[in-house]
Amino acid sequence: MKRAAFAGVVLSCLLAPCPAGAQAATRVEPPRVVSSVDRTAMWIADRVVFNVEIACAPGVDILLDDVAKEKLRTNGLEVISSDTSVTTDASDRTTHRLRYVLTTYRVDTPSPSIEAMSVRYYARRPGERLQDLAPAGDVRVPGALIAFRSTLPDNQTDFALRDGRPAPPRHTMFARTAQFGLALVVLSLAPAATVALATARRRTAGKPARRSARQAKQDQRATLERLRSLDLTTAEDRRRACEEIAAAVRGHIASHTHLPAAALTPDEIDTALAAFDSQRSLRPGRGGRLPRETLVSLLAVVDEARYRPASAPLSAEACRDALASAEQVLAGR
Repeated sequence: MKRAAFAGVVLSCLLAPCPAGAQAATRVEPPRVVSSVDRTAMWIADRVVFNVEIACAPGVDILLDDVAKEKLRTNGLEVISSDTSVTTDASDRTTHRLRYVLTTYRVDTPSPSIEAMSVRYYARRPGERLQDLAPAGDVRVPGALIAFRSTLPDNQTDFALRDGRPAPPRHTMFARTAQFGLALVVLSLAPAATVALATARRRTAGKPARRSARQAKQDQRATLERLRSLDLTTAEDRRRACEEIAAAVRGHIASHTHLPAAALTPDEIDTALAAFDSQRSLRPGRGGRLPRETLVSLLAVVDEARYRPASAPLSAEACRDALASAEQVLAGR
């Protein structure tokens, strides 16, 4: 009788349901893992992004230490940076999104790759600490293989960049584009040339034409010879001699100062030469000064003799003195 009762107790214990914790441990749903890369081929120093998404069921989570960038193993690649984001929806489903940025500076690895890694997960229970929980299992994050090459085929040795056909002829309008452009350049230069010519004309307007040094010496010699050949016998001859002297001296002043000396009186010439000398003193190195006092006094004598009454002509001696003074001025002595 006692044996039968003991056997019943043992049987009831064996047939009793398991504890809630044990039942929960057997019903833990593994996380869902998806991984991808943003490119399948790369060159040196290119950036490759390795994306991992881990979706955990309610009450399930992963160990974040297993997804740190230090745990990511690669062949021929370097991990530059990584970042993570976690979202939880209304049904308490947690999703971890991981982003790793990788590159390579090596050319000896024909196929850089990212190795698969293992991530542990656990079931969260109320009242239990994380460090006291035992992993419920692990999931595998797929790796990736990246081709270190260009987009051209590897087995192609010849590339036909151009075929044997000649280039098609250009349209007539495009063939004459160079001529049109040259014509436009010429047209654009025409206004500039016109403005430059007008400016040059304005600057040279009113200025006497410059004679060469040789021509100036020849004219000076001819004037001196003409003055020396003058006849001073009669009063009319002396009057013509004074006119020749006045013209020669005024021409000498005009050639050295560009002043309109032929239309100026001796007093006006005196004022103009004084202003000219003051300007020349501010710009040294432009030749010697004209004998202003000698020129003015000589012009005053010959001009006065030209307009004297016929009854009181200039004496022959005074005319010879004026002629000698004119020779000295014209000779530059």
